[in-house]
Amino acid sequence: MASNENMFGRGASRVRRLLGRGDWIYILSLLVPLAIYNVLLKVIRVIAREETPGFLGFLDQVRSDLLFNLGYVALWVGLFTVFRKGAPRWAVLVIFHVSTLVVVLLSTSAHFYYETTGSPLSLDVIGLAISSFGEIQGVIAAEARPWMIWLLSAVLFYVIAGPAIITRLFQHDWYVPTWTARGPTLTRVAVFAAAFALAGLSAVPSITGASSSFTRDTLVNMFVTEVEKVNYADVEPKTSKVLAAEQPPTQTMLQGEPAQKRNVVMVYLESTQAGSTTPYDERQQALPQEEQVTPFLQRLSRHSLMAEDFNAVVPHTSKALTASHCGIAPPMDQDNSESDEDSLPAECLPEMLDQEGYKTAFFQSATEEFERRGALVENFGYDEFYPLEAFPKEGYDEVNYFGYEDDIMLNPSQQWLANNSGPESTPFLASYLTVGTHHDYGVPQDFEKKRYAEDEDLNNYLNALHYQDQFLQKLFQQYMDLGLYEDTVFVVVGDHGEAFGEHGRNQHDNIPYSEGTHVPFLVHDPQNPTPDRYESLANHTDILPTVADLLGYRVGGGEYPGISLLGPERENRTHRMSCYQPFTCLMSIEDGDKYIYNYGNQQDEYYDLSEDPEEQNNLINGQSKEKIERRREDLLSWRAGVEKVYEDYRTRIEETTGPGTTGASLEPEG
Repeated sequence: MASNENMFGRGASRVRRLLGRGDWIYILSLLVPLAIYNVLLKVIRVIAREETPGFLGFLDQVRSDLLFNLGYVALWVGLFTVFRKGAPRWAVLVIFHVSTLVVVLLSTSAHFYYETTGSPLSLDVIGLAISSFGEIQGVIAAEARPWMIWLLSAVLFYVIAGPAIITRLFQHDWYVPTWTARGPTLTRVAVFAAAFALAGLSAVPSITGASSSFTRDTLVNMFVTEVEKVNYADVEPKTSKVLAAEQPPTQTMLQGEPAQKRNVVMVYLESTQAGSTTPYDERQQALPQEEQVTPFLQRLSRHSLMAEDFNAVVPHTSKALTASHCGIAPPMDQDNSESDEDSLPAECLPEMLDQEGYKTAFFQSATEEFERRGALVENFGYDEFYPLEAFPKEGYDEVNYFGYEDDIMLNPSQQWLANNSGPESTPFLASYLTVGTHHDYGVPQDFEKKRYAEDEDLNNYLNALHYQDQFLQKLFQQYMDLGLYEDTVFVVVGDHGEAFGEHGRNQHDNIPYSEGTHVPFLVHDPQNPTPDRYESLANHTDILPTVADLLGYRVGGGEYPGISLLGPERENRTHRMSCYQPFTCLMSIEDGDKYIYNYGNQQDEYYDLSEDPEEQNNLINGQSKEKIERRREDLLSWRAGVEKVYEDYRTRIEETTGPGTTGASLEPEG
């Protein structure tokens, strides 16, 4: 025992001799508070989770943070002993402060990002935020609180000036470690070895079944995720089956001679979770109309075709718009490449209707620049685009960080429609995208809010849904007042859902559960108001063939993966989906069962939707290895097939188009 104590004492003495007293005070006065700060943030996140872990679970979930921060301390001690004086020491000193400042900023940002969304911060998200800061600065402003600003300011001040002040208190003189005597060589090697060993151990996945992305330290998870992403990108599915169209529908057209060319209105309901609307919630339907969240949508559903199980392919607005307008799965990236010129390997609905003499216009109450929406709408083939910048704003309220109340679209819509009414008018496609139901769920100042839920965010969201429902009623009334209602078919659909902690996550991009993907879908035809219900699986790619069928056309020149919901139900369909952030999750629904592939980040999930529609009882451990491998391969093959279609299309454009030509002019291969 005494021998062990002597060995420990000798080892500690050698470590102390690596640096002078002032050096130790200066370095540790920054590194120790940093380690405590980072670990404390993790402890707060662990405690805040719905399922509080036991003692071993708690240790497992903070282990990576403890090890990484110990390794970070050891690394800097080693660097200060190697670079002892001159320009190298000054460089180490500057990098010491800058890198610690970066670590603090990333740790703090990741903490608040997780508190807001329930998802870990990734380098992809950081890169997207930096590249589109003008778009997301409103998000930051909406989430920031005064105490957060004060906390961050205090932390930044301490990182810059704290070590010098603390050293002054202990040394009674100002001191900056610009020179250090040489320490024991073997001890320096041991310190570096300890640093790398601790960093390696911090990357070990959870050993208690918790999400590895949550368990790992923030910085460790960012870099491990990037490495895993490269590995996953190189993995080809074992099966040779490609689950996307071999030939994309780039030469399709509408065929047939309908007796009457009717107008089409498509209304996209932003962030509208099906389960929060009255037609999809039996509990709401039992309430008096004045207590329902979406009473107009409920009345409309009684005279419409309603899809009971309609899902987003990717729960993100630009992806939903792409799938529904162009009838194909959207690109599986976070760069919104669907807004790039000549990026869509399909003829989209506005283009095909334009060829049939339709006028087309797209209205939105959000800003034009958000996610390059103007370029996206142009890619779809719309003649005219009316974003927020095109509307007079006087008398209307800003409701979130990139849009105004949806009523701001009504007057411009009326003016546009008035120009298309009368005996000489042409048929038209008019689309509307709402914005108030997007985070952070605002309503106009004079809107009378109700108490739907105790949770403040959820209550704000439900009130935003209620306001959106009133806008929808006003829009329908506008068509009635202008005499256009009877000659128009209406498609009302959610772009994606919205989560409020049902599975520990919030918002929508990386929500693989029904609250993120299940959206309302209604087709209202005033000339055929008989209520109908489509009970089988359906998704956004079904909208294009359904609208073509509604108008009396058939699609020629190619095939789309979706189907018309006016025809017989397709009960044996498999619906495949992806989270917005690449390599986060893939999902499929087949024979009433839902499988979620989490890319090894956490245990895969399997739910029996007939018995567990809210996806609370994970049955993955009860499934055969062969079944899960088949479902996983099916999803990987689908994703690879979608990516191949877009990649091949881009390659064909680069190889075959000349100046002034577009992808739509390409002839089919084969």
